[in-house]
Formats: sequence, C-alpha cells, structure tokens
Amino acid sequence: MELSGKKIAILATNGFEQSELEVPRDALKAAGATVEIISLQPGEIKGWDKKDWGRPVKVDKTLDQATAADYDALVLPGGQINPDLLRVEPKALQFIRSVFDAKKVVAAVCHAPWLLVETGIAKGRRMTSYKSIKTDVANAGAKWEDSEVVVDQGVITSRNPGDLKAFSAKIIEEVKEGRHMQRSSAA
Repeated sequence: MELSGKKIAILATNGFEQSELEVPRDALKAAGATVEIISLQPGEIKGWDKKDWGRPVKVDKTLDQATAADYDALVLPGGQINPDLLRVEPKALQFIRSVFDAKKVVAAVCHAPWLLVETGIAKGRRMTSYKSIKTDVANAGAKWEDSEVVVDQGVITSRNPGDLKAFSAKIIEEVKEGRHMQRSSAA
C-alpha cells in the first residue's frame, strides 16, 4: 500500500465540516496510512454536515498526548466553526507549527487556512481557501490563487468540499515524497 508505515494526524474539534474530515481520513486509510484524530479533549467530537450537526468522530489522542514527531503529516479540516475555535488555542497552534517546522506535510481545506494564517505559515506561500477568507489569507502575506488545490513546498491548501478527492490525492502524493527539507519559512 502506498502509505504503509506512515502516520497522519487530523486535528479537529467540534464543528468540523463532516466531509472534510471523513473523505481525507478514509482516503489516507485506504492508502495504508494510520490516521489519528487529535483534539482538545478526549472522547468524541461532533461534525457539521452542511446545515446541521453531523456524526460524532472518536478522538484518538488529545493535543497533550500528541507530538509532531509522531506523525508524517497533518490534515486540518475546515468548516467555519472548527478552525475558528482552534485558532485561539495555543496548544493547537503550537502543534501545527511544530509539524510545519519539522518539514512535514501540512494540509488545510476550506476555512482551515485560517490556522495557517494564525501560525504565520501562510506568509510568502501560494495558497487557496474558501472564497470568504481569501482576503484574510492575502492579508497574511500569501499569494492567493483560485485553484482547486495548491501545493507550496509540502503545504497543501484546497478551496472547498467539492475538491476533496483531489485534496486527498495530493496529500497521499506529498506524504510519499517525504519531508520537504528545502522548505523555506517566511515566518
């Protein structure tokens, strides 16, 4: 299997967009990766499915139990609620930044690029996002593109749920490539 022996973290909390967690999770597992859901608290987190609360997802580890060294990549699902709650949590921001600083793949979809803005990762990068946060991303110093998926030295961004298959395929491709040792850090 393509990602056999690889371990991927998905960082989320209540209000994640259901499909933006489940589609990449399932694609990564199908490719042979071990996938763990990381959150602020143990137990379950509840998704948002289009216009109402969705299904719960079991949390595998809390942020206190997870370290960047444990993972080959990090996936950040969007939705409006999830990244907005996470971007005010210092432990979440430190975890994201630690994965990035270790030159590992960081993937954010829809509104999750807010987390890349908050951590300083967006500065100087080519990125995309959900259209309503285009200005936030650009104001953070990123070069925003209206593209399905944008990859900049192992930082993957995708604009919305319609692009989840392409987003998931790009995560698999980048994880197979390994660490991005040439990655520059503008922040």
